[in-house]
Amino acid sequence: MVSEQMYELGTKKSTIRTIFEYGQKRAAEVGAENVFDFSLGNPSVPTPDFIRDAAVDILTHSDPMEVHGYTIAPGKPQGREILAADLKKRFGMELTGKNLFLTAGAAASVTIAFKALAESGDEFVTIAPFFPEYRVFVEACGGKLVVVPAKTDDFQIDFAALEASITAHTKAVIINSPNNPSGAVYSAETIRRLAELLHAKEQTYGHPIFIIADEPYREIVYDGLSVPCIPLLYENTIVCYSYSKSFSLPGERIGYIVVPDSVADFARVYGAMAGAARVLTHVNAPSLWQLVIARCAGKSADLSTYAHNASLLYNGLTAAGFECMRPQGAFYLFPKALEEDDAAFCARAREFDLLLVPGADFGCPGYFRAAYCVRTAMIERALPRFRKLAESYNKIHE
Repeated sequence: MVSEQMYELGTKKSTIRTIFEYGQKRAAEVGAENVFDFSLGNPSVPTPDFIRDAAVDILTHSDPMEVHGYTIAPGKPQGREILAADLKKRFGMELTGKNLFLTAGAAASVTIAFKALAESGDEFVTIAPFFPEYRVFVEACGGKLVVVPAKTDDFQIDFAALEASITAHTKAVIINSPNNPSGAVYSAETIRRLAELLHAKEQTYGHPIFIIADEPYREIVYDGLSVPCIPLLYENTIVCYSYSKSFSLPGERIGYIVVPDSVADFARVYGAMAGAARVLTHVNAPSLWQLVIARCAGKSADLSTYAHNASLLYNGLTAAGFECMRPQGAFYLFPKALEEDDAAFCARAREFDLLLVPGADFGCPGYFRAAYCVRTAMIERALPRFRKLAESYNKIHE
């Protein structure tokens, strides 16, 4: 009567959403101040005033048809030209509006990219730990997700394992840097090494292998690090971006795909993006938010709270005895669980009202994710709970 696959996806909620919903229920029972929900990557930095001011001005003074009417599927031409000029200024990419396709956020962008590229038997390679929805998106587009095991000492790329995972069926490698959930950032040297590997594999197999750069956390980096512009280092790169994190607009759903001129057969690739968007029922990105992001191009939000929260949580957990890599970007900590079964560990943490996400969901069992895009005061209140959690394991081993 109905698709079993769709029924399963619709009734089996993601672990993250399930934990978040539990947290809402638990907060109603014991008070929100007594529940420490680190499950969801929902930005805690307020949306910048310049975004609010732009939206209000556009709604107040612009032609309602311009604000609320349909746009062409790739987005308003003038807005795309403004965004392309900003990207050229910031990163040195040679872009015009024809290289951008505006979307309803990064999830839409990566799914459109998968659908546009996927042919029968194609494989998309991701590097653990990875965003769990990649599997759903890739499989829904007819592809197969191939997972490269995590390099847990630093969560960088295990190139030997990656090379072994690339076959004649590989269509693309997904790069998510800064990474959700590890907080790792890939350097320009790492991307150059990746480019060399993919060039060699392209020669071996006789077809392009793309990088799909999923970059919603591009602006959230620490300690003077920067995120390299991947299209400048590897020509067959498609960039997927969202304003959910940089401007704290996750509920508004606005982002874009960049298809540089350098990709193999640009016209066919861009055309396939448009076709994939059509099949996936994309009509156009929200018209109001197309205008807002164009108005605010080149501006940046104050995201320093995340750096403070990262240090606070990292220092607190390591002092309590947790093993953890210091995050380089994004807004997640990915420590080692205090027992091999990360699901059991997270269940035990729940007894202390600490809501954490098991690492197995990200293809990396034995670890857990804690999102620190929360109020700083909540982290401060949570640290004693983390210490008690660690002490409970110490008692077991005594």
